[in-house]
Amino acid sequence: MQTDAYRLWFTRIVTFTISALAAASVVYWGLKIRGLPTPVVPSSALLEPTPAASSQAIARALGGGMTPAATPLTAAPAASRYNLIGVVAGRIQAGAALISVDGQDAKPVRVGTLVDNEMVLESVDGRQAVLTSSTGSSAKLTLEMPKLTQ
Repeated sequence: MQTDAYRLWFTRIVTFTISALAAASVVYWGLKIRGLPTPVVPSSALLEPTPAASSQAIARALGGGMTPAATPLTAAPAASRYNLIGVVAGRIQAGAALISVDGQDAKPVRVGTLVDNEMVLESVDGRQAVLTSSTGSSAKLTLEMPKLTQ
């Protein structure tokens, strides 16, 4: 009587696979029952302080030059108080601008919100922002970002 060689190999492979799975199961449950301690991570390693973003880095990311500049010289005297650092223009009546007031750090301002107590950001477009008076007067101020120098 002759045995089929392929059938013998099939039986050996199935037996080996079942034995390997049984051994892996024994090892898994043995480690689980033994209760190996999980490594303890100190809480200081979990909470790393994030550095505060500098206004100059945000300005460069929004397309501003290295030095902030104000509007053209034909603008109102109040224009010297405001420096446009960066603009994010979106859909109609949407967007934001980075504006520095009186040489302080630039702060993000959304369209329709107060820049300071005197001016409101009315709109943004391309590389410019339009400010209007919050006191009801018809004063408008257009701030433009500086030209990129290389």
